[in-house]
Amino acid sequence: MPKPATPPQQPSSSGQQAKPGFRREVQGLRALAVLMVAAYHIWLGKVSGGVDVFLLISAFLLTLSFTRKLESRTPLKLVRHWLHVFKRLLPAVVVVLLAILAGTWALIPQSRWPDVLTEAWASLMYRQNWQLAAFAVDYYAQQHVDASPLQHFWSLSVQGQVFILWPLIFAGVALLQPLLARLFPQRKAVGHRQLLFIAFGAVFLASLVFSIEQTASNQAYAYFDTRARLWEFALGSLLALAIPYLKPGRKLRVFLGWIGIAAMVACGLVLPVDRSFPGFVALWPTLAAASVIVAGQSGSRFGVDRLLSARPLVMLGDNSYALYLWHWPILVFFLLAAGTTKPSLLEGLGIMAVSLLLAVLTTRFVEVPLRSWKWPDVRSWRAAVVIASCGALLALPVTAWQSAITAEAAAIADQPHELTPGAAALAPDYAGQPSEEALIIPAPAAMKDEWANVDGVCTGDNVPTDPVLEECLQNEEPEVVTKRIVVLGDSHSQQYLAALGPIAKQHGWEVVTLIKGGCRFGAQSPERADFCNDFNRASAAYVLEHKPDAVFTVASLTHVDAPFETEVPGYLEGIKPFTDLGIDVVGVRDNPRFSFNMPECVQKKGKDSPDCNVPLEESLAESSPLDDYFGKVERLYLMDMSDFICEQGTCPAVVGNVYVYKDDNHLSKTYVQTMIPMFEERLLAATGWSAS
Repeated sequence: MPKPATPPQQPSSSGQQAKPGFRREVQGLRALAVLMVAAYHIWLGKVSGGVDVFLLISAFLLTLSFTRKLESRTPLKLVRHWLHVFKRLLPAVVVVLLAILAGTWALIPQSRWPDVLTEAWASLMYRQNWQLAAFAVDYYAQQHVDASPLQHFWSLSVQGQVFILWPLIFAGVALLQPLLARLFPQRKAVGHRQLLFIAFGAVFLASLVFSIEQTASNQAYAYFDTRARLWEFALGSLLALAIPYLKPGRKLRVFLGWIGIAAMVACGLVLPVDRSFPGFVALWPTLAAASVIVAGQSGSRFGVDRLLSARPLVMLGDNSYALYLWHWPILVFFLLAAGTTKPSLLEGLGIMAVSLLLAVLTTRFVEVPLRSWKWPDVRSWRAAVVIASCGALLALPVTAWQSAITAEAAAIADQPHELTPGAAALAPDYAGQPSEEALIIPAPAAMKDEWANVDGVCTGDNVPTDPVLEECLQNEEPEVVTKRIVVLGDSHSQQYLAALGPIAKQHGWEVVTLIKGGCRFGAQSPERADFCNDFNRASAAYVLEHKPDAVFTVASLTHVDAPFETEVPGYLEGIKPFTDLGIDVVGVRDNPRFSFNMPECVQKKGKDSPDCNVPLEESLAESSPLDDYFGKVERLYLMDMSDFICEQGTCPAVVGNVYVYKDDNHLSKTYVQTMIPMFEERLLAATGWSAS
């Protein structure tokens, strides 16, 4: 995590005399926190609470420095301060980001390159937390974003934002204090420290309340939300303001120190931190760290400060920023290279050792030289030049790489259509032979855009009254509507809009979609999440109210493991109220799911690799679940497109030079578009609808 932005608190990595105000036990506490973060990530795969400790320490030290400036009437010089902070922080960031780009090129599949490059920009600009927040709540983004080597930059981004915001609060107090003295001369002057208590107390309360509410309602987003984290910084600031008045006795210091360390280390083991942070539960690690800081120098040989002030921990604290930067990408790249999801004990120790070595080298040859370089500190513009130069070192390769990806995508898209027949290559009347020299479409960089959809939001009478159905979409209404169709279910229903949409436009059909990721349509079922049951209940009510001509659904449910395909829970019960009203229901068979990303398999191993061509018996049921539906519900029309997805006992990743899947379970929009003629033929044949 970033070190505090104030020189007096920074230790000397070369072993020289520490500057006044340096607290060895706090540096040791920082070291313990980074060890917690790395160890929990490497071996436990979970959140430790160590990041929350970092946030508190950063604000604590920053507040000590700025409060001294206010009380000594030292000019704050905010612009110069900000330039100094980012001049110190950015060089190590850029070094690590450049290394991550190299690892991305060598180890990460091409379809993920655009996301990594976008996150590199976000990390450089200290907004990675907002980037990840958007991904965290976006079902469709989650389908193409695995563990990013840049994921840990979220906390650095939050800190960078606070490093800009906090000095503004001090500047506001510096302006307000003399103004209050002039306005109320008859009263005793309110000091800077009192005003800061009020300001940071207000931030603490407002942010904590917001954090608790948001964590309860939208934890995935709140985890990365700066607003939900400000209270942790405010707590560190309040601690810094109160520390001169907190003078516990020796025994109490010993007790506070050890109980704080014990609580800190135990946090990630005893709390469900992955699902409850950063709400009130995050008070546990932050208050634990606060108790250690209050304990301070105990003056006892039994105090925890003797451990935290030990030279090895203090030296590790000197390298904690760089160690945090390195440990996560080293872990991610190791897992990719080894093809595993979790390192062993020895492998984890190796990851930790490599991370520590790189951290020491980064601190020794990047951080320390730039921190001691006097030239940028003489003039503000010089510091700005250093910051801009660091940014350019990353911006140039990222821009060039993104341009190359765009050019490649354009070249792939411009290929003649006959070279990429896709599903048409499996049609009985296909007489050609897909070219072996043709590039597979879509381009890897375009894979995240392979979600099918219709034209826009629902309008007029199609707008639902139930707020659960807020994501209602529809196609552009034809001049003459010959049929009204409602598409129900999850993203597996949505993927067929790539075929149904163009067919509807040709035939004058109006299409309304009520889709929610992960919610297959069916009657209420305990096997389904409550929010899916609520969504399906609202969807069914919508259909019964609007009485469309037909409903389109996915009628079976595939799984990664055996049994590979089953009936949808409550499917027949769910559609029967529709058919009883004379509404046609089209049920299409589901497509296979896999335990790995199919396009990435091709990018790593080639389209002919056996790993990317899965046996049919490991993908779909030997006997289609749709067979059990025949004759049970009148007006239910069933479609099976699996022979245009799987062929000759195999379910391949590529057919006719087109990626069949966009990830591990969704058909690509491009591939479904190549199915349009066959899809239309089977739809009209199954339902008996007129082709006119």
